[in-house]
Amino acid sequence: MNVLLLGSGGREHALAWKIAASPLLTKLYASPGNPGIGRFAELVKLDIADHSTVAAFCKEKKIDLVVVGPEGPLVAGIADDLRAWGIRVFGPSKAAARLEGSKGFTKDLCAKFNIPTAAYGRFADLAAAKAYVEKMGAPIVIKADGLAAGKGVTIAMTLEEALAALEACFDGAFGSAGAEVVVEEYLTGEEASFFCLCDGATALPFGTAQDHKRVGDGDTGPNTGGMGAYSPAPVMTPEMTERTMREIIEPTMRGMANLGAPFAGILFAGLMITDQGPKLIEYNTRFGDPECQVLMMRLKDDLLVLLNAAVDGQLAHMSARWSDEAALTVVMAARGYPGTPEKGSVIRGLDEAASDGAEIFHAGTAINGGALVANGGRVLNVTATGTTVGEAQKKAYVAIDRIDWPQGFFRHDIGWRAVEREQTGK
Repeated sequence: MNVLLLGSGGREHALAWKIAASPLLTKLYASPGNPGIGRFAELVKLDIADHSTVAAFCKEKKIDLVVVGPEGPLVAGIADDLRAWGIRVFGPSKAAARLEGSKGFTKDLCAKFNIPTAAYGRFADLAAAKAYVEKMGAPIVIKADGLAAGKGVTIAMTLEEALAALEACFDGAFGSAGAEVVVEEYLTGEEASFFCLCDGATALPFGTAQDHKRVGDGDTGPNTGGMGAYSPAPVMTPEMTERTMREIIEPTMRGMANLGAPFAGILFAGLMITDQGPKLIEYNTRFGDPECQVLMMRLKDDLLVLLNAAVDGQLAHMSARWSDEAALTVVMAARGYPGTPEKGSVIRGLDEAASDGAEIFHAGTAINGGALVANGGRVLNVTATGTTVGEAQKKAYVAIDRIDWPQGFFRHDIGWRAVEREQTGK
């Protein structure tokens, strides 16, 4: 098979790494890709926003499958447009991608189909949003409705913080994504990431992980796109997984079909495991980043076979097998992130870092004058496996110690909840 992978981050590097291992693969192309992806794929320069240009490339190169990595092109309808050209695509339609493209849409879906989630209000007016927040009090959660690269959420512990977050949204801090806001009840519990591979009718559980959103050690500082993750998430017991499928995923699949937008692709549920059970925080309609990196390390099956089954509506006949080992990834970010990152600093030592079995997925790198340099906020995903999360954690941090990049930083406590559980037995 000839495959085109769209995207340039750590998620796409992990997907390229896994797809490249498939005996079904003839040739892998990636656009725009990155230096890490370039080890497995031919990098091509395509204007991904110009869907007809992508379609023409697919026809020229006889592409059998397009795998869409990031959310932006999906929300913009690239899957629909490529399918109209007769091209097979892994990824949801524009109508189905509203599950990620509009938090308000998802909240309304939950209300209509009785899916457990936080109480909420939707607002396109600052004064009305402020009145609601003042009535509800803090802590409270403020979310830009649209796509904001993982940065449009404020968990406000004080009323002042909540009001400031509302003003930032309506003042254009997140562009058009903040033209409408969702204000949510603050939930307490433990977060988990739950994935399902979907074909429009069947949802196949596809792994669990726990992400670390805050930029600093001890879960402090502003939210980011994710500073690290591990898999599996211990909080997602077999019972909790069954409840999540029955109470959240299956009603969502039925609801989307009912709305004329059956969901096919990866359905990524961000969950809060509360005393009452699982509640949906939000949906993403693509693999998580950095959760994808740890999932791909643990997946024992041929990813390309599974993606094809999803595209062809054959998931009812499939299963997914996972390694018993844990996987953990630590994000190395450029100084300044999650604000404006410093770009252009040279990174050395990756071959030595990977010498004991760690995988280094490139998330924001480029080649400049023959040297590997930082070219984004989140730059590297240092990933390892072990018989326990603690063992995987140690391997990942040993690898990080071998990387020569003074301008980079990282959290030192990725996986702390799971390691604590392993140490205490609770």
